[in-house]
Amino acid sequence: MPPGSEISSPEADRLQRELAAIHQENRRREENRIFSYFPDQGPYRRALYPKHLQHFRMGAIRRERLFLAGMRVGKTLAGAVEMTYHLTGMYPPWWEGKRFSGPVRAVASGDTAKNTRDFIQHPLFGLPDDLGTGLIPKAAIVRTTPKHGLAEAYDTAYIRHLTGGVSRLTLKSYDQGVRAYYGTAEEIEWEDEDPPLEIHTPCLIRTMTTGGIVYVTLTPLEGRTAFIDEFLRTAVNREELEYR
Repeated sequence: MPPGSEISSPEADRLQRELAAIHQENRRREENRIFSYFPDQGPYRRALYPKHLQHFRMGAIRRERLFLAGMRVGKTLAGAVEMTYHLTGMYPPWWEGKRFSGPVRAVASGDTAKNTRDFIQHPLFGLPDDLGTGLIPKAAIVRTTPKHGLAEAYDTAYIRHLTGGVSRLTLKSYDQGVRAYYGTAEEIEWEDEDPPLEIHTPCLIRTMTTGGIVYVTLTPLEGRTAFIDEFLRTAVNREELEYR
């Protein structure tokens, strides 16, 4: 190093403190990602996502919803954002959708266990070796339990609610079969991708007595399936089809 170019000890200490503060702030943001979604202003302001907002709003008046959309438009992200709000109770001021006043019992499902892990668990929690860098704030994650038979997959997660209680999220997949969907009542059922009717129906039944909701996010890669046909038939008959 040329003479006179050395950094003095006080200056080095100052730079180290600044770098540490920057690292700490970046980490804080990573562990609180949920607060950066659907902002008031900026290039990602929520006014640019009217269909997402419409889907959220419908939750306040409809027990069953379908977000039917193309790939890479953020439908699964919308499902994960809503699930995070319900599990934590951290509803933003602009939220017009369904609200629960306390901790909830919820189920999130994909078509396979691997897809549930990769497309639902990871966005919600982050990778297992970096837990808390998904949408659910790290401080809210109480604990998780492993799923047998699939590496780094969770079976159940317990999430601290704003009121002081604890919400429970169970991660399932359609390939577990219909028996996996029998059991206790739930407040929330989120199905990501096209559910078989024999699984969707128990999900509706499990929320009947709780004032709960069922929402589905999917891309119709297989065309008009039995579930889509039944959902659209029911919606049209009740004059409830909102997305045209």
